[in-house]
Amino acid sequence: MTESLTDLGLSLLLTYGAPALAFLLLIGAAGLPVPASLLLVAAGAFARQEFMDWRITASLGLAGVVLGDSLGFGMGRFVAGGRLSKRLEKSPQWGVARETFNNRAAGAIYLSRFLFTALAVPVNLIAGGSGYSFKQFFIYMFFGETTWIFLYGGLGYLFGSQWELVSDFLSDFGGFALGIAFLALAISVWRKNTTRRETA
Repeated sequence: MTESLTDLGLSLLLTYGAPALAFLLLIGAAGLPVPASLLLVAAGAFARQEFMDWRITASLGLAGVVLGDSLGFGMGRFVAGGRLSKRLEKSPQWGVARETFNNRAAGAIYLSRFLFTALAVPVNLIAGGSGYSFKQFFIYMFFGETTWIFLYGGLGYLFGSQWELVSDFLSDFGGFALGIAFLALAISVWRKNTTRRETA
């Protein structure tokens, strides 16, 4: 399934160029299973080979992913958020989760765009569902996605024909970074629980 989606995406890139990238990044950011990072690296390589204009590709790609993220935020706000709020508004855990996200939202939004990319869609939904300011979300999201576009696309452009190896490395590194983040979070929660028990 993943290989067929990748082949389809690459075929669309080579056939339709930058508009295809914009569309694929849009639907990927909105939650559909599109290999967006791989396609972005490939687009950079194709720009190096002059199949695509890098300025138009970067601009349309950024526009597409920003629109997709905004749609994800909207789904969290108007679909998932309303239902969750009604069910969980009396729960103290929901209040704590909401407060925690608001306190650390900037880093969560920015880093999930290009480092912890597997968390981007869930973060969009949480941001929308938690009542977080769309203006603040948009600022951190925009700069994060700009970093992603130029970092991943730039690496594809820089390494050209070796773009598949670059994509594999970025995928492995992203998984490793995500694992480290979850480990750090687990240790932090464990320490807090231990401190509370000792205090009690």
